[in-house]
Amino acid sequence: MKNQEFLNKALRLLPTLKETKVEVAQTVEVYKEDSEIKIEKTETYSDKQLNKGSRIYLDFGNHQVGYLHLKLGYTGSHPDAPVWMRIHFAENPVELFENAKNYRGWICSSWIEEEQIHIDTIPSEIKLPRRYAFRYLEIETIDTSMKWQLVVEDVVCRSVSSVSLDDVKPVETDDEMAKKLDRVSLRTLQNCMQDVFEDGPKRDRRMWLGDLRLQARANYYTFKNYDLAKRCMYIFAGLLFNEGKLSACVFTEPEMEPDDTYLLDYALFFSSVLLDYYEATGDLETLRDLYDVAIDQIRIAMTQLNEKNVVEDLGDAFWCFLDWGDGLNKQAGATAVLIYCIRYGIRLAKILDKQEDISWLEEKQAMLKEAAVKEFWDEALGMFVSGPDCQASWATQIWMILARVFDKETNCKLIHHVMEVNPRIRMVTPYMYHHYIDALIRCDEKELALEEMKRYWGEMIRDGADTFWELYNPYNREESPYGSSMVNSYCHAWSCTPTYFLRKFYMDNGK
Repeated sequence: MKNQEFLNKALRLLPTLKETKVEVAQTVEVYKEDSEIKIEKTETYSDKQLNKGSRIYLDFGNHQVGYLHLKLGYTGSHPDAPVWMRIHFAENPVELFENAKNYRGWICSSWIEEEQIHIDTIPSEIKLPRRYAFRYLEIETIDTSMKWQLVVEDVVCRSVSSVSLDDVKPVETDDEMAKKLDRVSLRTLQNCMQDVFEDGPKRDRRMWLGDLRLQARANYYTFKNYDLAKRCMYIFAGLLFNEGKLSACVFTEPEMEPDDTYLLDYALFFSSVLLDYYEATGDLETLRDLYDVAIDQIRIAMTQLNEKNVVEDLGDAFWCFLDWGDGLNKQAGATAVLIYCIRYGIRLAKILDKQEDISWLEEKQAMLKEAAVKEFWDEALGMFVSGPDCQASWATQIWMILARVFDKETNCKLIHHVMEVNPRIRMVTPYMYHHYIDALIRCDEKELALEEMKRYWGEMIRDGADTFWELYNPYNREESPYGSSMVNSYCHAWSCTPTYFLRKFYMDNGK
């Protein structure tokens, strides 16, 4: 169900991407020593002569999103056969030791950034047409004639983004880890800001509503590219399902089209995205345009309540996200997200003086809070439980705190109890950790929130991150929701929010 008026507004907001020519920072050797990856600087790549089986490793110094240009030459006899070359892109050096032939995950292996090409004429200049996300580059000569040697004379990346880091002032602090968190967050956000807010420039390279919510919040305190956020909202609102539901993600190429995935929590977050945008811009016209779409997501979610006035549990079906993690039950968390988003709906309705909507939303909010406590609160455990097995998880507690089902004093006791008990179903993504930090701050635990932020995202930096990753489980660094870390994203939109927290809650140089 397309709204062409909304899509036309989105088309008019298409950004012109900024291009930066990035040279190789250094040529390196990459190897493993006692399962630890070692990287050492070596002689410049253009000084090396490559035969069959030769390879070189190039380090661009930081995570790049862009297009590769190679200039190739030779030494020895005139080239009498093509070059068969393999080019392997890596966001994280661990990817250089992964063999695509061994991939057995459930997401398509075509996301693995590896190319094999034949080059008939040397000397030659090659411009790869596909956009890549990477820091490290492995070039291997699979085969060529013994009569001559290949020389890689020049390698350049034409990096692209809709924003520039030069336009953002770093956070003002003497805390070195806070500075690093801000710097890596900004790089993550920049590289995900393309024609739209992408969730990851390596994979999936499209726009997910849950990611958009966190990216846009960070953007309002940093790059302040309000038009890109506005464009993304109009795209989502212009591509509704026939029932009026918002898709969890949308495609923009070759034309704008919704994905066939509906996630209850992601659709509900549109009210939050819209209010955040309005508060950052004061753009009342856009608020009026998109208000009904936001409130309709709440109305649709209300039809999914059971006889106990809580969200119906749909089990293992992909109906609500909350977090990756084996066995996480979503029922209580989804109910909490609905309560949370009704609060945003009420605030939107008050801005537009929609008295009938305000009354209806406030009535449903009170009903849901009462039902959530009655159905999910376990007095013996001192926590909320979810699903038929009465599962206690971090995600459930955090969303109940953010939904303000209890008062602030009770919520503060709950978050400390959760930290002490440490339920078995833990958080595994920076997306869920964002909401954990948010919950701590809402419980007036700002210093603890900063400590936890530095611990979790800081550990990623200590593990070598120059952009923040899609998934990071300190208890299992090899974890992947896809069956293989080979397709994990190491620059991911929902991971960029330390810069948002630092600027909104700890610094004075935000909006």
